[in-house]
Amino acid sequence: MVKRKQCRFIATSVLSNMKVSGAFCGLVFVILVVSTSEAALSCSDVIKDLRPCVSYLVSGSGKPPGACCSGAKALASAASTSEDKKAACNCIKSTAKSITINSQLAQALPGNCGITLPVSISPNADCSK
Repeated sequence: MVKRKQCRFIATSVLSNMKVSGAFCGLVFVILVVSTSEAALSCSDVIKDLRPCVSYLVSGSGKPPGACCSGAKALASAASTSEDKKAACNCIKSTAKSITINSQLAQALPGNCGITLPVSISPNADCSK
């Protein structure tokens, strides 16, 4: 026969494990929500990566400078999630409105650097995708 003390011990152990499991599941949920809902890429990161491209995009010709391609490659690597891509797109879009860029050079930049850039360099980019 199970004694009263043993019953309390078993009940306490089960409830304690359920609390720990519940707390752990709650923590995992919070981590997943936070990590999937916020872009890790900031506008200052995007600007830092593309700053070497500004003079080329405004009045350049031929191939972009090496520093520009290095920055574009860094941005392409950093913009890995859809949130990062949207954040980068919105940053580029708002920044491109303050300067007059050569749209042909902007469109050709990824190909001229040998990369695929996940965002458009344009003041008219559609950042909802």
